[in-house]
Amino acid sequence: MKVGAIPLPTYLVMSAIILASAYLGELPVNMLGGFAVILSLGWLLGGIGASIPGLKNFGGSAILSLMVPSIMVFMNIFNQNTLDAANMLMKQANFLYFYIACLVCGSILGMHRKILVQGLMRMIIPMAVAMIAALIVGTSVGTLLGLGFKHTLFYIVTPIIAGGIGEGILPLSLGYSAITGVASGDLVGQLIPATIIGNFFAIICSGVLNRLGEKYPEKSGKGQLVKLSGNGDDTMADAMKEDNSPLDIKLMGAGVLTACTLFIAGGLLQRLTGFPGPVLMILLAAAIKYLSLLPKDVEKGSKQLYKFISGNFTFPLMVGLGLLYIPLKDVVGMLSWQYFVVVISVVLTVVLAGYFVGGKMNMNPIEAAIVTSCQSGMGGTGDVAILSASNRMNLMPFAQVATRLGGAITVISMTALLRFLF
Repeated sequence: MKVGAIPLPTYLVMSAIILASAYLGELPVNMLGGFAVILSLGWLLGGIGASIPGLKNFGGSAILSLMVPSIMVFMNIFNQNTLDAANMLMKQANFLYFYIACLVCGSILGMHRKILVQGLMRMIIPMAVAMIAALIVGTSVGTLLGLGFKHTLFYIVTPIIAGGIGEGILPLSLGYSAITGVASGDLVGQLIPATIIGNFFAIICSGVLNRLGEKYPEKSGKGQLVKLSGNGDDTMADAMKEDNSPLDIKLMGAGVLTACTLFIAGGLLQRLTGFPGPVLMILLAAAIKYLSLLPKDVEKGSKQLYKFISGNFTFPLMVGLGLLYIPLKDVVGMLSWQYFVVVISVVLTVVLAGYFVGGKMNMNPIEAAIVTSCQSGMGGTGDVAILSASNRMNLMPFAQVATRLGGAITVISMTALLRFLF
């Protein structure tokens, strides 16, 4: 029996050392301490979630890895030293962005370029339909349930599809604050619960969609967004071939530098254009792939790095997110059955729009619905959890477009609308 890749007896010894250090307040507040916390918990919770009958078919590993640490923080089980070590890794060193950069670049550079371009272009329409439909349905449901038109639209529905906390809630709160005069800190507390609850239901929907794809394989591309034609097109058939060659350490090093460079380039372009850097990183990587500007070995290294990072760090990363990004105390204070109904209506609308609209545009309905469900997640955090629950981490580039671009459009348009109505 193993926990992650480590035999259980060895894991128990390692965990005992980490636990004793944390109890004594001696965990190093740096990346070493942070990795010790998230790896030991992530591999354990991921393994437990994957072994529970029923739950394992609906993203159990992702749900446990995300929610158990959050509940433990809510119950004050972790001491400050443990949280400081995790905070150093996750927030100050920003391991989340490193993870996303590696996955996005590896997915794009390791993807067949024809499939890549078709997927990015076709997702724009389902994403727009999902966003507009969610605003209409969610606001209508909330208004009918007595929550009020403005409150439902601006404080429940909008935060769900705003693109996460850092890229959505925070700029949204600043915009709302400038218009209403309410302190942005107070607004964040009002906006975050919808984002967190929406993210949770999106994870569940993703797991259900994965199960639906297993039951009805004709609706699923098994991770492939765009349907491949059966007309004998060899180049399209090659897109489905998996590279099973041994991992090359040096090539993976090239993949690290490539991911870092593209992320930095996105940041530079953001200063010039004002457009979100992560979206520009995706577009830049897609352009490089389409124009074949990188050597094949570098592309292969990026793909292999993607496999290594997603295979080893997905559930540990979600432990870090649960420790620091899911404040349950804010969620608990906002709960009511009407609130839940509105959030569920928004998430289901986004998922169904992706399923039916994507299916009409030569995309596999399951994959299209999973990508649009990321619009109701917590930005990059939600993308990781949602795609992990459906075992489709290779859809990260499309999920990031739906989240970042859709979130940016939502924040800008809804802030402008509030200014007009206030």
